[in-house]
Amino acid sequence: MECVVIYSLREGADRSAVMDVYPRHKAYYEEFRAAGGGLLALGPFQAPEPGLSSMGIFTSRGEAERFVAGDPFVLDGLAQPRLLEWNAVHLA
Repeated sequence: MECVVIYSLREGADRSAVMDVYPRHKAYYEEFRAAGGGLLALGPFQAPEPGLSSMGIFTSRGEAERFVAGDPFVLDGLAQPRLLEWNAVHLA
């Protein structure tokens, strides 16, 4: 079963810090994927306001948990993750 991770900006977090931390986050997800991590897709939502929330889709809850545990957005206290197991229907 796949897992969706939804990030919300943590209450009280400095919004300007998101762009400061983004290069480390980008390097982290690129390395995670290159090393065989089960990251299928990720990106920010555009509404209600760009950059306030985002999501990632992972091959399993374990892969999602592993990703979240090392993500600079989480480690720096900017993002509050919510993990949801997802019984996706893949259409051909």
